[in-house]
Amino acid sequence: MRIDSHQHFWNYDPAQYGWIQPGSVLQRSYLPSDLLIELTASKIDGCIAVQARQDLAENDFLLGLAHENSFIKGVVGWIDLQSGSVAEQANKFATQDRAIGVRHVVQDEPDPDFMKRAAFRRGIATLEPLGLAYDILIYWHQLEDAIDLVKNFPNQNFVLDHIAKPPIATGQMQPWANHIQTLAGFANLSCKVSGMVTEADHQSWDSTLLRPYFDTVLEAFGPNRLLFGSDWPVIRLAAEYRAFLKAIQEFISPLSQSEQASIMGLNAARIYRLDR
Repeated sequence: MRIDSHQHFWNYDPAQYGWIQPGSVLQRSYLPSDLLIELTASKIDGCIAVQARQDLAENDFLLGLAHENSFIKGVVGWIDLQSGSVAEQANKFATQDRAIGVRHVVQDEPDPDFMKRAAFRRGIATLEPLGLAYDILIYWHQLEDAIDLVKNFPNQNFVLDHIAKPPIATGQMQPWANHIQTLAGFANLSCKVSGMVTEADHQSWDSTLLRPYFDTVLEAFGPNRLLFGSDWPVIRLAAEYRAFLKAIQEFISPLSQSEQASIMGLNAARIYRLDR
């Protein structure tokens, strides 16, 4: 099974999606019927829908789409991990069909020590007993705190989004690469090879610019802990779906057929427990 492990849906509303810049190609609604065109053309069997706004209503929206569209295999939603009612929120979400994980947009938090907050970590502690994964969304300069987080929750299933958004546009590799190697030492964390093109120059990227970053995470995590994700429709800021997929397929072509199948979907099915 081929699975896109990371994409988004929304009914565009400027108040709800303030992070979308005026005039952007993202400034419109993106719904399952739009994505299905790309999945069908790319022979992708299903996808995982990931939250795009920090509101409990996002869970109902995405789970509703999943119930209406069988190709949406799972939902990574949002709960307020710092709330006093986090356990109640987590339990309510976890009991829903196709609820597989949660995410918080840590990359936008002004507090540089956000991941060290006691309230945030109490929230993280509620996830493992419920079988919910936690998607880590950060920039490369936040990797040291991510290492500390993963280290302190050895039984929690973590997934790193967008290879931690390294500065691909400038070609800088360090200290990102060293931190990735350290983070990969924790067996409870996997990594999505998603969102790479949006960290490159949107107008002039090509696969040769992405290749060193892909090779770094492949060496660090191996083919059994990498997940293909498109980050559609955000990817459209820099590339169309099939162009990015072509680059990933180029990168994994030297691997065995079983290793390619793992990256292109089997890992997502296993790591997110899509068959539960």
